[in-house]
Amino acid sequence: QVQLVESGGGLVQAGGSLRLSCAVSGSIFRINNMGWYRQAPGKQRELVATIPSGGSANYADFVKGRFTISRDNAKNQVYLQMNSLQPEDTAVYYCRADIVTYWPLKVDEHWGQGTQVTVSS
Repeated sequence: QVQLVESGGGLVQAGGSLRLSCAVSGSIFRINNMGWYRQAPGKQRELVATIPSGGSANYADFVKGRFTISRDNAKNQVYLQMNSLQPEDTAVYYCRADIVTYWPLKVDEHWGQGTQVTVSS
């Protein structure tokens, strides 16, 4: 069974930085699109950034210029470097990966359990 495990969240002051990591494990043939989403209390989940296997990253406007998504295909990991964090960035951050498994050979959308990011004023 495929698993996604996020790490790197925590409590930081406004203006600080965090680097989130997501490790994917399991019987994996290929990981297509990967991304980060976030959900604040009482709010809907929203896209933060995505990155395909061999394409350009896509960012939400509210994080463009502050966050950078990257991936290491050899390690099956995706990262989110978050700089200039603000209190409104406080949320649970979730990793998403569209994964093709060996057998059966099919693609499924997988989510991690989330990691808490809290930014204080």
